[in-house]
Amino acid sequence: MNNIGQINPRILEKEMQESYLDYAMSVIVSRALPDVRDGLKPVHRRILYAMSEIGLRSSAKFRKSANVVGEVMAKYHPHGDVAIYDSMVRMAQEFAMRYPLIDGQGNFGSMDGDPPAAMRYTEARMMALAEEMLSDIDKETVDWIENYDATKQEPTVLPAKAPNLLLNGTLGIAVGMATDIPPHNLGEVVDATIKLIDEPSATTEDLLEFVKGPDFPTGGFIYDWNTIKQVYATGKGPIVMRARTEIIEEKGQHKIIINEIPYRVNKATLLEQFAELVKDKKVEGIRDLRDESDKDGVRIVIELKKEGSPNKILNQLFKYSSLQDTFHVNMLALVDGIEPQVLNLKNILEYYIKHRIQIITRRTVFDLNKAKDRAHILEGLKKALDRIDAVIQTIRKSETTEEAHAALMSKFKLSDKQSTAILQMQLRALAGLERKKVEEELKEKYKLIEELESLLKNDKKIRTVVKTELLELKDKYGNPRKTTLVKTPIGEFKIEDLIPEQSALVIITKSGYVKRLPPDTYKTQGRGGKGVIGMTTKEEDVVEWMQTSNTHDDILFFTTKGRVFATKVYELPEASRTARGQALVNFLELPSDEMVSSILTISKKLPAKFLVLATKKGLIKKTPIEEFAKVRRSGLIAIKIKTGDELRWVKYSGGDDDVILSTSGGQAIRFGEKDVRAMGRTAAGVKGMRLRKDDSLMSMDLVSKSASAKATGGSAEALAKAGKDNLDNLQLLIVTENGLGKKTDLKFYKRQHRGGSGIKTLKTTPKTGKIVSLHVINKTEEHDMVVITKQGQTLRTPVAKISTLGRATQGVRVMTLDAGDKVATTTII
Repeated sequence: MNNIGQINPRILEKEMQESYLDYAMSVIVSRALPDVRDGLKPVHRRILYAMSEIGLRSSAKFRKSANVVGEVMAKYHPHGDVAIYDSMVRMAQEFAMRYPLIDGQGNFGSMDGDPPAAMRYTEARMMALAEEMLSDIDKETVDWIENYDATKQEPTVLPAKAPNLLLNGTLGIAVGMATDIPPHNLGEVVDATIKLIDEPSATTEDLLEFVKGPDFPTGGFIYDWNTIKQVYATGKGPIVMRARTEIIEEKGQHKIIINEIPYRVNKATLLEQFAELVKDKKVEGIRDLRDESDKDGVRIVIELKKEGSPNKILNQLFKYSSLQDTFHVNMLALVDGIEPQVLNLKNILEYYIKHRIQIITRRTVFDLNKAKDRAHILEGLKKALDRIDAVIQTIRKSETTEEAHAALMSKFKLSDKQSTAILQMQLRALAGLERKKVEEELKEKYKLIEELESLLKNDKKIRTVVKTELLELKDKYGNPRKTTLVKTPIGEFKIEDLIPEQSALVIITKSGYVKRLPPDTYKTQGRGGKGVIGMTTKEEDVVEWMQTSNTHDDILFFTTKGRVFATKVYELPEASRTARGQALVNFLELPSDEMVSSILTISKKLPAKFLVLATKKGLIKKTPIEEFAKVRRSGLIAIKIKTGDELRWVKYSGGDDDVILSTSGGQAIRFGEKDVRAMGRTAAGVKGMRLRKDDSLMSMDLVSKSASAKATGGSAEALAKAGKDNLDNLQLLIVTENGLGKKTDLKFYKRQHRGGSGIKTLKTTPKTGKIVSLHVINKTEEHDMVVITKQGQTLRTPVAKISTLGRATQGVRVMTLDAGDKVATTTII
């Protein structure tokens, strides 16, 4: 009954389910996934078969790609010509296929992502290996189905003498599933297949003695043998790829040469990534980038600046660009042409071996039947030769072919096929038959029949044929690996592993500019010198902080509003003595209304237990250092700041130290750290020092037990047991804003309770100006002090040259200042 034109009511939900399932199965089986037996998707299979049918073998002349696309689309693949051409192009690309199946002539695209020329310009023919994929297809070795319009037959699978699924891999996205199989080396796959034929109980690990991971057409390196083995055992997982590079030096200048890039990485995009990294200053030290690639291969040249560290830059490129990439293996393929399965290495080879055994068996049956048919005909010819005159006479006397056919069968005991064969011969040819030739050919056929029957009866012999044909493939098409296996994992890359540990001075201005430079940038000068220009600042900007550190240290930036930010010292810009540096907002997510008020470096070897924080109005707090272990880029609260107050100083402590606070007006107090209980980050703290009306806290330092012990030659534990306060060699070094300074023995500062107003530590006058810094030093050790002014002048001078004076004195000239300039900060190195 014809239902065309009729409307059948359907439940929408049911219609959607059934239609979507039909669509999904069509995509899975007929479009996106390869068959495990020949490693081809339908479109690739149809392209190769169509090229074979129109005679485009490897020895034929090239023909226009448009001709091939039209043949495929018209007869086998009723989809878009662009999709067919794209699939055809990929099979010709040497950078996409480990063993290309199509020999392309013309522009078939490039590693830069350039599209191929239009199909009317390019030409193609089959590669010799593609012919091996179709070998014996005319011997009833595979099943056939009708094409889309039932006018032709097409193969459901190719005989596939080569294990193509592993050789060239594939990429496909179906509905609810995807496949991504890497290419491999033919010789290795053949060896592994032969191993499995000889030892069917062999494990995937046994097979990996031969298959050393993917072998990408673009070369490069793969890493971590243990992970790779797991990938092949499960059929899925990541494989890390890296480019092949070398570092060369020419005329004192380093260059990084990239000769091979990871599989599927777009070379043009890779160069864009490099340029972006340089632009964003994620990678510094690159002077020039050039792509010198040609028909002979990839060559990317990266020229470095003289100060650029080639190993550091190369590893940064590995980390931040596609110079290192990951291939996510998912070995999903169709089993028996219909069932998608994730397969491990052994599964794939088992299905391939099973397929080849079926092909050889069907080929053998075909050859056997053909040999038997020929032998049967030869047996008839032999009978005819025995009575050739009578046979010819019988044929001549017959009025019709049918009469002659019946006469030959009845008179000479010939079969239907034998009679037909004799009648198809011309009488002249029949009369000219030589008995010897017929008998020799018949003998050969009997021998061939015996061999073929023996082969069909012996599974071991069939497996031997599979092995022999594989070895022939290996001899004809095998070549060395392109991708190098590195059995060890790369490991988590850390930039600091490539940065030498060295001392550094970190300098920050009030407007938020920062730089680092080696301490030996400033040569030691005598006390009272003017120093050298240490930093160029804007007219309205002044130097605020200076801190000695190590390039591998973490550096914490505390703001006036009580928040803390963190970065690595080596991430700060290294600059010259006179350079201004770069804005802190380039490294920290620092709000515009917050200024850095204190900086602190924390080393991995630091034995400190707490951070001690002090505010401008004399509040003090200590917090366990663990609470600052993971400071976010967006910052953390370090202390709760009350209205009108600011966080100004942060020091680390051992938990049993003494705290010394000094004011700008010349007062100082010393009290035990234990007077301050440990508090969380969000606490506001307690009163550390009572300030006079017009005075403010100006500096803080700590006296550690280890420092006391070192100063007196005893251990901290021994001193603690004796209850002594031996500070004979410890001093306070005080510097004022007008460049005066002095040292005073710490023993003159008796320990008090926190919250007091302290004692006089320096007589402040218009000549001295206010106190700007205070340091606890050990006079038995050699130290230099670096003094930097608000206008950027910098002086490095030995601490030993500064006079030791009493508490209430003014001090001596440490640095001579220009008119209007003031000391900004000091640090001890």
